[in-house]
Amino acid sequence: LQVRPEHRVLEIGTGSGYQAAILSRLCRHVLTIERYRTLADSARKRLAKLGCDNVEVMLGDGFDLPAAAGTFDRILVTAAMEQIPETLAQRLEPDGILIAPVGPHQGTQTLIRMTRTDAGLERKPLVDVRFVPALPGIAREL
Repeated sequence: LQVRPEHRVLEIGTGSGYQAAILSRLCRHVLTIERYRTLADSARKRLAKLGCDNVEVMLGDGFDLPAAAGTFDRILVTAAMEQIPETLAQRLEPDGILIAPVGPHQGTQTLIRMTRTDAGLERKPLVDVRFVPALPGIAREL
């Protein structure tokens, strides 16, 4: 992911907040989005307790970001998608990198690194993985 101190990072799938806490020490700002209210609330409290003041936890659908969320230097997705949505790829800054598991929800996916270059978007397969499926919307309960 090659995160640098000046970067703004989007994480889709907050979970416990562990990854966001690590990212907060490496970059300027982390926006992390979680579809489960209970996970978002507990991660928000945990991150505040750890002093991760540069992390913003948002309850929502990571694939339906408000325009005000802007663009990002790095995007990290923690749930499998059958394909990377164009709307998500458009959120990458020039030289931005997106890492996401891509493939069928059942079975093996491939971790893909997508980089925005002057020539467009370059995709590179990294390794086979198994992630939970990315689901749309905000969940009613966990």
